[in-house]
Amino acid sequence: MKNLWSNADSKKFKDDLALRVYTSRLLGQDSSLVLHGGGNTSVKITETNVVGEQEEILYVKGSGWDLVSIEKAGFSPVRIAHMLKLAKLDKLSDPQMVNELKTQLTNSSAPTPSVETILHAILPFKYVDHTHADTVVTISNTLNGEDRIREIYGNRVVIVPYVMPGFDLSKDVYRLFSEQATSKTEGIVLLNHGIFSFGETAKQSYDRMIDLVSLAEEYLINQNAWDIEKPSVSTNTNSIRNEVAKLRNEISSTIGSPILLNLTNSEQGIDFSNRYDVVDIATRGPITPDHVIRTKRIPMIGRDVDSYAQKYKAYFDKHEPNAKERKTMLDVAPRVVLDQEFGLCAIGKNMSEIEIISDLYEHTMQCILRAEKLGGWQALPASDIFDLEYWDLEQSKLQKGDKEPEFQGEVVLVTGAASGIGKACVESFIARGCAVIGVDLDIAIENTSSNNYLGLVCDITDEESLKDMLEISVRHFGGIDMVVINAGIFPKSKTVANLDTDEWRKVFSVNLDANLSLLREVYPLLKLAPNKGRVVIIGSKNVPAPGPGAASYSTSKAALNQLMRVLAMEWGSDSIRLNALHPNAVFDTGIWTDEVLKSRASHYGLGVNEYKTNNVMKVEITSKDVAELAAEMCGHLFAKTTAAQVPVDGGNDRVI
Repeated sequence: MKNLWSNADSKKFKDDLALRVYTSRLLGQDSSLVLHGGGNTSVKITETNVVGEQEEILYVKGSGWDLVSIEKAGFSPVRIAHMLKLAKLDKLSDPQMVNELKTQLTNSSAPTPSVETILHAILPFKYVDHTHADTVVTISNTLNGEDRIREIYGNRVVIVPYVMPGFDLSKDVYRLFSEQATSKTEGIVLLNHGIFSFGETAKQSYDRMIDLVSLAEEYLINQNAWDIEKPSVSTNTNSIRNEVAKLRNEISSTIGSPILLNLTNSEQGIDFSNRYDVVDIATRGPITPDHVIRTKRIPMIGRDVDSYAQKYKAYFDKHEPNAKERKTMLDVAPRVVLDQEFGLCAIGKNMSEIEIISDLYEHTMQCILRAEKLGGWQALPASDIFDLEYWDLEQSKLQKGDKEPEFQGEVVLVTGAASGIGKACVESFIARGCAVIGVDLDIAIENTSSNNYLGLVCDITDEESLKDMLEISVRHFGGIDMVVINAGIFPKSKTVANLDTDEWRKVFSVNLDANLSLLREVYPLLKLAPNKGRVVIIGSKNVPAPGPGAASYSTSKAALNQLMRVLAMEWGSDSIRLNALHPNAVFDTGIWTDEVLKSRASHYGLGVNEYKTNNVMKVEITSKDVAELAAEMCGHLFAKTTAAQVPVDGGNDRVI
C-alpha cells in the first residue's frame, strides 16, 4: 500500500486540526481503506472556552462527511471529559448516547458526532484513524480469521471480537485495550469491522495505518490469495431492455414504490454472477457492519423476486417474532442483484445511492474471492445482521418521514433535450427527483451536472440508433416511465406552391415518423412503469390554428397530435396516458433563430418585441413555462387525464 504523505504538502497545514484534515483526505483517496463516507478520524486539542477555562476537545468526523473531501467544518468538537465519564457507565442505549454526544458539542452548528466518538475519546492518543481496510476485513472474515490476524500482527494490535457499532463496542474496546495494550501497541483490529491506528502526530497515526494494512496485503500475497483470475464471461450485447424493465417492475412492486436498477457493466460482476458457487458465497453476508447499513440487503441471485422476498421475510421472522410489525416493505427489497445475464445490478432511489451500493459490492466481491482462496469466506452471523438491520439508530432514520421528491425512482426520456424546451424539461424533472435521459443530435447533450442524468447523442430518425439508445438507457436506469416528445424541426417559411417534396418529407421524418418509431419501441417499457406510463407531446399552436407558410411543420405536428389521440385509446387499457401541450411563441428555443423571428414578426406586421407578447395576456412564454407544465402533466394532478390538449400561449385569439 502506497504511503501518500508528503512533507512539502503537510507544511501547508499549520495547526493540529488542519493536519487532521490533511491525513484524513490521504486515507480517503484510497477506496480500499474507506469508501463513500466510511471510516473515521479524530484529533484531541486543548482549547480555552468562553469563560477562560481550558478543556480537552475531541474533534471527530461528523455525520454526512466523507474523508476524501472533508474540511475543518466536518469535524465535530466534543468535550472529552464527559465522554470518559460515559465510557464508565454499565449501560447506555445508542439513542441516549447520540443525545449525550450532541449535548457536549462546543459548536451547536457542528454535524452530529460519529457513533464511535466515545471509542475515539478513550484511546490515549492525540490522533486516531479508523478504516474498513479491505485486506484486514478479508482476513478476519475467514474461518480462522482471528488466528491469522494474531499471526500477522503479534502484539502490535489489540484484537476486539465483533460487537455492533455504538456504546457496547466502545465499552469492549475500553476494557480490552486497558488489559492488553503495551508500549508496542500501534492499533486495534475490530474483527469483521475494520482497523484503528493512532499516534501522537498526524504522520505517526497515518504511517501506522499504512504499515498495518500493508502487512495484511503482504500476507495475502504470500498466501497466494491476492491475485484474482480475470473475468472469463463477456458482457451481454443482446437486447435485454424489456427483461431488465420487467425485473425493475417486480422489485418496485415488492417495495411499493419505483426504484432505479442499474446494470453496472462490471466485468468482475458478470464473472462473479456466473460462478458455480455464487448462491453460497454471495449470501453469507456483508464484509463489514458498514456495508450492512449501506446496502441493507444480502444479494438476490437471479430474478425470482417473490422467492427472495419470502426467504428474506422468513429469515427475519426467525430472529424476531415481531419483525413483521417493525418492517417496512422496503426491507424485503434487495439492493444488489447478481444475474448470469445481467451481471452485477445495483438498486436505489437515485444514482447517488446506486453508485455507493455498486462500489461497495465491487469491493465485497474482491474480498470474498480472496477470502475463499484463504480458506473460506465467513461473514457476520445471521443474528448480527438482523441486529444491524433493526439498530435503533437506523430505524430512527427510516422513521423521520421526510417527504420524498415527486418522481424519485422514476425515469423520463426527453428528446430534443440539448436546448430550449427540452433542456428546460430536463431541469424540471431533475428538480422533482427524476432520473432523466436526454437525447439530441447536439453533442452538448452529454454535458451533465447531475448523476441522475444520462445524455445521449442519437438521431431519432435512425431506427437502429433509436433502439441502441433505448438499450443503453434501460441498462443504466432500469426502465422508462415517462416520455417527453420534444424534438422537431421548424423550416423556413414557404408557401405550398414553393415547397418541394424532399423538404416536406424531411420535416415529417423528424416531427412524425421518428416519434412513431420511438413510441412503438418504448411501449413495452411504458407498460412496465411501476406508476404507469406517461407521454407528453410538445405540439404547437399551429395544430389548432395553423398559419400560412408553415405547411410541413403545421401538418406534421397535427399528425403527431392525431397519433397521440389514437394511442390514448389504444394504450388506455395499459393505464398509459398521453397528453399534448401546444406552446406558441416560445422564443428561447432552437427553432427560433433571429432570421425566423424577424420573418414571422414581419409577416404579421409587428416588431420583434411586439411579436413576442402578441397574445391575449400580453406575456412572454418561456421554455421553463412549458417544461413545468410538462412535468405536472406526468404527476398526480393529471393522473386521470388522457388525450388532453392544453395551450401554453398566453391566450391566442385564433385558438380561443
